[in-house]
Amino acid sequence: MAYDAKKIYYRFDDHLSRLVLDYEASRQISPESENLYHGLPTAPYDEGLFVEHNVKRGLRNADGSGVVAGLTRISDVHGYNKVDGKVVPDQGKLTLRGYSIEDLVNNAQAENRYGYEEVAYLLITGSLPNKEELDGFCGRLGAFRHLSDEYVKEFPMTTVSSSIMNVLQRAVLLLYAFDAEPDAITPEHEIDVAISMLARLPRIAAFAHMASVAKRRGSEVHVPHPTPGLSTAETILQVLRGGMAFTRDEAMLLDVMLMLHAEHGGGNNSTFACRVLSSSATDPYSAYAAAIGSLKGPRHGGANAKVVSMHEDIRAHVSNWEDEDEVAAYLGKILDKQAFDGTGLIYGMGHAVYTLSDPRAEVCRHYARTLAAKKDLGDEFALIERIERLAPQVMRDHGMTKPICANIDLYTGFIYKMLGVPETLFTPLFAVARMAGWSAHRMEELFCAHRIIRPAYRPVIEPLEYKPLADR
Repeated sequence: MAYDAKKIYYRFDDHLSRLVLDYEASRQISPESENLYHGLPTAPYDEGLFVEHNVKRGLRNADGSGVVAGLTRISDVHGYNKVDGKVVPDQGKLTLRGYSIEDLVNNAQAENRYGYEEVAYLLITGSLPNKEELDGFCGRLGAFRHLSDEYVKEFPMTTVSSSIMNVLQRAVLLLYAFDAEPDAITPEHEIDVAISMLARLPRIAAFAHMASVAKRRGSEVHVPHPTPGLSTAETILQVLRGGMAFTRDEAMLLDVMLMLHAEHGGGNNSTFACRVLSSSATDPYSAYAAAIGSLKGPRHGGANAKVVSMHEDIRAHVSNWEDEDEVAAYLGKILDKQAFDGTGLIYGMGHAVYTLSDPRAEVCRHYARTLAAKKDLGDEFALIERIERLAPQVMRDHGMTKPICANIDLYTGFIYKMLGVPETLFTPLFAVARMAGWSAHRMEELFCAHRIIRPAYRPVIEPLEYKPLADR
């Protein structure tokens, strides 16, 4: 399939110009309404108020652990133990339906087969498939991968944006219009939608990127027809590279990344957002779009791109990558907000749950080392390992008291770069993979919890006497 980017986008460009002009005009029409922009109180609430009213900010306990909001049989994200009410650090473990993530990844790799589809089946159904079940599941995914011409004709004009994550959100909502019974909430319909999303979202994400590139170049968008029998990882690389111009090793490594990102508990922000919307019994497209919107936030899914930028900055400013003192000194500058982006954060270090280790980072490190050696990028990989080793002590020297370990983002961006995945797709691929977990949690919320999620907020306001308009 090929589409003329100039014809596809001209209407959007014209609409955007009108939006900008209308916005500027609205600011000039009514200068008296500046209070709209400056009247909202933005000062943070007194910390003492949260303590006084026993409010768990961010649904976190005082020790940083999460407030328990529900029960799940889908996964277990373990990073610490609670002993006598205190958090005791422990080695990280991630289990999906009772199986360790290491076993799921390593066994698929040992058998030289793609494993993401097996993980998706496990998350949705609760059990590992036998060969016939897995083949049937992969066949159903293949049957759903095609994007109709009607959808594609609407998709670019209504979803083009500077952010691929924004594109994904609206592309998912657009699928609602192509569903004969979009509001049906039955197990059969939920499974069909989940399979549809698992099959189509990889191609939608890759297509959105290619459409953006074509728009900048003023060229046509070439989208290869889906090839029967391709895995999810191969499907992504096929669109990105315009055909089968990738190695099996590359596709196998991307498959590992998809497996590692497929699921990470019900408490992470995007999965919880999906569960909140699902608890209202809204349609699946709205719930999945909300999850994507959450993942788009820089406090959640965008850290892998930040890690890549930080590594580039360190390589540029540290003259001797093997000098641990020089590396540590520059990490100290980053913490002191004197280097990199001025936030004082060492991206890729630390996690809300994991304390001593992130099992996903352990797996990433192993496979990243292998590909880095093949691509003659051993020095870059060694620098990342050095950062991982030195950063915890540097952070302790700067007053950090909680245990710090590398998280998965320390290595994912480096792996994506080695695979030639554009940075704009780092977080979208996270969303593509996490669709398996989101769909499992949505169905658990719909069919097991049976109650709308409705927490409370404590009001801290004083009653005021209403004044007539003429007296204000």
